[in-house]
Amino acid sequence: MHKKILHGLDGSAGSFKAFEEAVRLAKLFGAELHCISVEEVPRYAETIGEAEEEKAVANGKYHAAVARAKDIARQEGVTLHAHVVVGHEVKTILEFIKKNGFDLLIIGFMGHSAIYDRVMGSTCQSLVRLAPCTVLVVK
Repeated sequence: MHKKILHGLDGSAGSFKAFEEAVRLAKLFGAELHCISVEEVPRYAETIGEAEEEKAVANGKYHAAVARAKDIARQEGVTLHAHVVVGHEVKTILEFIKKNGFDLLIIGFMGHSAIYDRVMGSTCQSLVRLAPCTVLVVK
């Protein structure tokens, strides 16, 4: 059914719960599995040096999460293609889906930015509404 699956990986518990489902479905369908982590630089840097420093900090943010995801996928016999990109989460993920032809996006109900346990995160809500492909939200 699905040939190309993208998972939104932010390193949260909800994200890894969704990742487990992504691995299961990739294995079931023999689909290509990718994950995307989006580094957001929250402020405007005054100098090139400050921008480079912000980027260096951001680069390390997802290193452990990506390594853990690759280990989980490898244990299940699934190859994971990991992508860490810079940009605004929703816009960057939507552009990545369109550019690469994904037919399924799997995301966690809540990521790191959740304030209340009963409210769907704004990133999740926006992706469900705007994604050009099927979206599976894992609770």
